[in-house]
Amino acid sequence: MNIEIERKFLLKSDFPKEDATKVFHIKQGYLNDNPDRTVRVRITNSHGYFCVKGRTQNISKMEFEYEIPIDDALKLLELCKRPIIAKTRYKIPYEGHLWEVDVFEGENEGLVMAEVELQSEDETVVLPKWIGKEVSGDKRYYNSYLSLHPYNEWK
Repeated sequence: MNIEIERKFLLKSDFPKEDATKVFHIKQGYLNDNPDRTVRVRITNSHGYFCVKGRTQNISKMEFEYEIPIDDALKLLELCKRPIIAKTRYKIPYEGHLWEVDVFEGENEGLVMAEVELQSEDETVVLPKWIGKEVSGDKRYYNSYLSLHPYNEWK
């Protein structure tokens, strides 16, 4: 088990893709829509993952994530609620933190978010100049919410 502590932001300008140390193509779906626990299947490049997350409290939540065979992930993705979340993730180091910038595709196209994982909720973070409004507590920007209420329906 892991405690995930992260802050999430919208972008106010283009981000430096050329600074990305890694780029991933992600497809993920949700097997439930219960706010007390989220059950997710993810395919990142050619790897499958199964994840259960607890309810968010402030910017922290319990997370159980395990790598699973890609064939199992593909089958589980077929069972997930629609639409499937598709995005490209860029990992960009900045001032001692690793930022993950997600560029959404499909029904969530047009949405670009950045998140940074922290060691504690009160950890200080230097924000890159391309970071805009913080949306950490706004459920509309949870991927599980976007799978039921795509960005293009409410933006």
